[in-house]
Amino acid sequence: MTTSRLIVELGQAREEPRPVLGGKAVTLGALAGAGFPVPPGFVVPPGALDEPEALDRAMAGAAARLGPGPFAVRSSGAAEDLADASYAGLYETFLDVAADELPAAIRRCFASATGERVAAYRLGAAERGEPAAMAVLVQPMVAVTAAGVAFTAHPVTGARDTTVVTAIAGRGERLVAGEAGGEEWTVRGTHVERIREAVGEPVLDAGRAAAVAALARRVAEHYGIPQDIEWAFDGDRLVLLQARPMTALPEPVVWAPPGPGLWMRNFRLGEWLPEAMTPLFADWLLPRIEAGYLAGMRADVGTVVPFRYAAVHGWYYNALPIPSPRLLARVLVQGRGRAVWFLFNALIRVSRNPVAADRTLLAGLHDQWRTRLLPEYRRAVDDGERAVEAADPARLIGLVNQIGDLAGRYLWSLALVGGSAWKIEARLTGFVRRHLAGVLEAGPQVLLTGLPGAEPRPAAHAVHSLDWYRPTSGELGSWSDAAAEDRHHRQAAARIAAEQACRTALADRPKLLGSFVGLLRVAQRYTVIREQQAADLTLGWPLLRCCVHRLGDHLVAAGAVAARDDIFFLTYGEMSDALCGVRPGPAVPRRRPEWERHRRLPAPLTLGTPPRLIGDPIARAVAAARGTHSVPAGSLVGHPAGAGRATGRVRVVDGPADFAAFGPGEILVAKATAPAWTPLFARAAAVVTDGGTLAAHASLVAREYGIPAVVGTGDATARLRTGEMITVDGGIGVVIPAARS
Repeated sequence: MTTSRLIVELGQAREEPRPVLGGKAVTLGALAGAGFPVPPGFVVPPGALDEPEALDRAMAGAAARLGPGPFAVRSSGAAEDLADASYAGLYETFLDVAADELPAAIRRCFASATGERVAAYRLGAAERGEPAAMAVLVQPMVAVTAAGVAFTAHPVTGARDTTVVTAIAGRGERLVAGEAGGEEWTVRGTHVERIREAVGEPVLDAGRAAAVAALARRVAEHYGIPQDIEWAFDGDRLVLLQARPMTALPEPVVWAPPGPGLWMRNFRLGEWLPEAMTPLFADWLLPRIEAGYLAGMRADVGTVVPFRYAAVHGWYYNALPIPSPRLLARVLVQGRGRAVWFLFNALIRVSRNPVAADRTLLAGLHDQWRTRLLPEYRRAVDDGERAVEAADPARLIGLVNQIGDLAGRYLWSLALVGGSAWKIEARLTGFVRRHLAGVLEAGPQVLLTGLPGAEPRPAAHAVHSLDWYRPTSGELGSWSDAAAEDRHHRQAAARIAAEQACRTALADRPKLLGSFVGLLRVAQRYTVIREQQAADLTLGWPLLRCCVHRLGDHLVAAGAVAARDDIFFLTYGEMSDALCGVRPGPAVPRRRPEWERHRRLPAPLTLGTPPRLIGDPIARAVAAARGTHSVPAGSLVGHPAGAGRATGRVRVVDGPADFAAFGPGEILVAKATAPAWTPLFARAAAVVTDGGTLAAHASLVAREYGIPAVVGTGDATARLRTGEMITVDGGIGVVIPAARS
């Protein structure tokens, strides 16, 4: 081999075939030739090691032309950085290599091509016919002040109009290796937004983030496909360190409303479904629950006003009915006068005069739940648990239908009775602000904590999600809260003192005092009822999971599926056909990875626009709860759900598997919480969730535990990082990064 073939200048690498110099070198050589800011360098081809003495002389000359060093020594594999295989991180990289150490570093880099990790990855590559040769790229080290990666399409949603820039102070190796998190920006057209803070000082400003995005987009335009680049700032100079096609890029996700009106994912059942639904739940149990809900409505109201719901990329969305003359006429005729009276008390009067609404409607509905519906639900679950072990598939399906219908009727009662609690609480809050300003330093929510009967209690049927794919607390092992009794006593003492302070302040205004006492009594009563109702909504979930698992066992025995949990990724029709001997179609195996991708999507809180006659009820409730407080610039904004202010370190919790890692004093950040999460609240300094409303589980339990809570942020789990310091202000519904708080 001639000296010229022992060393190839990077600027000439674009003229060489990929199998000789590898993907990285050929790509960077081509980009350098096209005018991109690529640092100079040289490439050692695979066969150069056959002439060691000549190679050492050639390397010495090439290194001298680059400068005194130090140098970066990196692999350039023939199969590296392809659209369907990257080999990223598998070969060794050596940094800060002195000129006299270059020969040894280059040989060690070549030797990494025979490592176990590369061999295992290459086995799959060889099966695809990819070449295995590797060259070595040498470039002078860059004096890096900031570095990172950029994707010219959103790696999760697939959106081609969004560039995602991740940055870290100093060199980017720890970021690329996954050893450190970075500051994250999204750039869409001229809109530049920092969506995730760095730990410590900010890394980039908007101008530099836009410059990185522009460089990445130029590379993508050059190659005609989305790109993943590595970049660095050397002072004010932006340089391009690597570029590769994005691998495994999903098709773009479009969040279109499934119909007219405003669609909300954190309303009704959405508050119990913190992620995309599995197919069997969405196609079987969810419709049964919804049907039971409407059956409960018809029994109480005399007619139904159907709430529309739909799955959008697997996520549950719900829409309020759209007012129309036809709908009004049907309610009047079918309801025979009762519907108007019922809906007036349940929807309007409860917010204006809760004491009257309690007397005329809610007290009777509460009694109906306690004496009829709850006992019926318990009996059905008890009977089902005794029958399930001997049940055949037809009986198992019947049990699911029965429990699903009862759960839907129970949900109707919870929505009406327990759901009135937050409306009454809002009325109490308004009264305190108007007539008792300055009396309650901790805010009006102290009046609703430490109540007898509302103590959080562990239950085997508590769930992470209504989706029956997720295990119950009983399956995971319930946590105990040893400090619960002491904390409840302290909160009760604080509540009693707050009540007395309010009575004292109103002592010379007997009419207002009477109004306060009546309003407080009904607010406290329904706070307790709400906790009790919500705790038992999922009484039937252990039985439901047992039924589905037994059906899955039948399918495994018939050879229809490989494992019983595969049943969760069938539709109801496919399950029924499989039980009759029809094998599921080829689309079924793809559903689990598709669901995994969908559950990671940042699902918007709302889709569409509200009807003019109704508006956005959640936005109105949030505005009322926030009052006149202003929102600090740069904050993550949500719903003020638990008064108080706390500063601490973030712990992002994706599900029960992360519970054990949650430490005392950390701030719980989650997509949503459900009753199975309650033990974490005893340890948390504050709670922040993507979804939820003032009536969501996180809101209710945070108030009971007396900790700040901000819910309905939309994307806190994407924007906040475990270990990051933040301040949570639950009184106005904002999350402030430590650098700004």
